[in-house]
Amino acid sequence: MTFTPVIPFSGLQGWTFLSKSIDSQRESLINSSEAKRESEAFRQKIGRIKSAEELVGDRELLSVTLTAFGLEADIDNVFLIKKVLEDGTLSPDALANRFSDKRYLSLSKAFGFGDFDVPRTQLSDFPDEILSAYNTRKFEVAVGEQSQDLRLALSFDREILDIVDMGGSDTVKWLEVLGNAPLKSMVERSLFLTSNFGNLPIDKQITILKEKSNSRFGVYDFESFRDPDVRGKLRVNFLLASQITEGGGLSSASTALSLLQGSTTLRF
Repeated sequence: MTFTPVIPFSGLQGWTFLSKSIDSQRESLINSSEAKRESEAFRQKIGRIKSAEELVGDRELLSVTLTAFGLEADIDNVFLIKKVLEDGTLSPDALANRFSDKRYLSLSKAFGFGDFDVPRTQLSDFPDEILSAYNTRKFEVAVGEQSQDLRLALSFDREILDIVDMGGSDTVKWLEVLGNAPLKSMVERSLFLTSNFGNLPIDKQITILKEKSNSRFGVYDFESFRDPDVRGKLRVNFLLASQITEGGGLSSASTALSLLQGSTTLRF
């Protein structure tokens, strides 16, 4: 039976409910018949896979693999995925290093087909590593079928912390945010930026993001996002913006606006 998460509300109310029930709901997904079947098949077969060609040749394995990295939409782009995996990550010219989307780099690193004589599929803990990521992403996909905004809220910590951990200046990291369409949308909406924001020169966009995230959320530099309270403020603003746009959930617009102005602190 296909897992369907229970989300009775949208916006901030939906997030509050989901936050309180997320552990039990994730467990329900992991224990669903579909997830068990896919996980068992992956465990049984992945240790026999020693090349990118073998992996992309098994659609069931490839589906689990791509979902684990948020790349499930590429299930039919077999040649692209094979090239990403075979090139590895050690050469600057490797295909994964040339993509602005770093999910391909993470995928190639995880399997190691192009980096090592013996790929990481031969490690005893490799199935657990991939299936953990798969179950996390699978849950997010299921949530997204009911609310894309809640899916964004779920993935926010992972996406923003991946950028915090990368090298480079704050400007480089804000460029990464602008290059990540879901994250860009979330940040822009949390700051109530106008629809023409994306038409501004890139350097102007970055300046505005720095200034407004500082004044609204206390993001003095990109390292500030390591603080869960800072991330929580942005997420709450985003979800309130979503709720207001949908026209429901809070008792009045003035209450929502007072929250957005920071006069009330919400913690989860």
